[in-house]
Amino acid sequence: MRAALGIVSLLVVLAVVALLNRQQLKPHETRPNAAASAAAAAGVALPAATPGASPQQQGEQIQNQVKQSLEAAMQQTRTIPDEK
Repeated sequence: MRAALGIVSLLVVLAVVALLNRQQLKPHETRPNAAASAAAAAGVALPAATPGASPQQQGEQIQNQVKQSLEAAMQQTRTIPDEK
């Protein structure tokens, strides 16, 4: 009796883990432009890559765009108010 209860409880736990695993692996249904529209509403420009490029080329393009943006931001002068 004790062994049967152990096997049944093990099967229940296995079923719960299988259901959770299936939910994790199921693709989420999201709007593809949700991040872009939210960024545009906030006034933030997202880096863009050419769609036909390989993932490595797209990554390099985005890295270069971010680097150029950071360099441009570092070149801007900021005004320091006079202390009284």
